Amino acid sequence: MLQPTRSKFRKAHKGRIHGFASRANLINYGAYALKAMSPERVIGKQIEAARVALTRHMKRQGRVWTRIFPNIPVSKKPVEVRMGKGKGSPEFWACRVKPGRILFEVDGVSEQIAKEALYKASAKLPIKTKFIKRIS
Repeated sequence: MLQPTRSKFRKAHKGRIHGFASRANLINYGAYALKAMSPERVIGKQIEAARVALTRHMKRQGRVWTRIFPNIPVSKKPVEVRMGKGKGSPEFWACRVKPGRILFEVDGVSEQIAKEALYKASAKLPIKTKFIKRIS
């Protein structure tokens, strides 16, 4: 599962996801990509599940680039614990995804295979996505 090796702070505020992506909003590496259309937090397990679905459908041909990384710790209090007594311990890592951000890029396979693979990967993610092609 994806998580940073070190982080500056152990716990983070929840925050809000405003605006549109200004970075990682263009295809840089592959020929086809999956683009986020709605703002949401994507957790490390979801990213990994999408990557596995993607590579399985492509039968390990071609190349996959993951353009997001979970770097925000999400804390959670244990079940049946009363209010107060501080913030819970970090439970998992998440990535704040803005609309317009490229999530995955694919190259080395046909457009049909890439479209199907990225569709299967998008089913594992909690956000609306869109298949896009590089404009040559």
